[in-house]
Amino acid sequence: MIDPKRDLDAVHEATERLLTAAAALDNAATSGPSRLPGWTRGHVLAHLARNADALVNVLEGRPMYESAAAREADIERDAPRPLTEQLADLRASADRIQAAGERDTDWSRTVELRNGVTDSASRLPFRRLVEVELHHVDLDIGYELEDLPKEFTERETDFLAQRFSGHADVPPTRILTDAGEWHTGGPGGTPVTVSGPAADVLGWLAGRRDGAALEVSGGLLPALPPL
Repeated sequence: MIDPKRDLDAVHEATERLLTAAAALDNAATSGPSRLPGWTRGHVLAHLARNADALVNVLEGRPMYESAAAREADIERDAPRPLTEQLADLRASADRIQAAGERDTDWSRTVELRNGVTDSASRLPFRRLVEVELHHVDLDIGYELEDLPKEFTERETDFLAQRFSGHADVPPTRILTDAGEWHTGGPGGTPVTVSGPAADVLGWLAGRRDGAALEVSGGLLPALPPL
């Protein structure tokens, strides 16, 4: 069962881990490449700050972003900033989303995200947790998928399996890890089974690993649509 208040606590803890780790960088490292193609670590930090503000917008009934172009422009504008400015901005934006979440009283309502996507307001804290945890890995500063909390890995695996469920471009897929079993994909095509360590399965589902460490039976490893 989704518990937004508990997820807000998890967001706070994850943000503190990221801020502590990022504080060990310097300006040169901040401008160095992240694991996301075309993005520096500064881009990742800027995106995290602006995403927090975007989710505050959603919680308070405003459009998530002014436009797709404005979202990208804000990230490009903020990416080159010195590390001290990046960290101060990320902490301040994290405080804003925490405060907005603590003020919220109707978690059952439906909210609109980007590109017309809708969800329950109660899912927003977990969506923010996904941003913080996975982008911490994307910074490439020593935090790996294997370091993610076990509960988070299981929940995000479940979330992504649901996201690809019914997708016509993904064959019926059974996913196995030591933590459990999931089913995803559309109704057509040859069923396949994908199994392996939980971190590698999540990495494949989240587009962070190529799936080379996974075992596949019944066919080829499914090519997943971009998130």
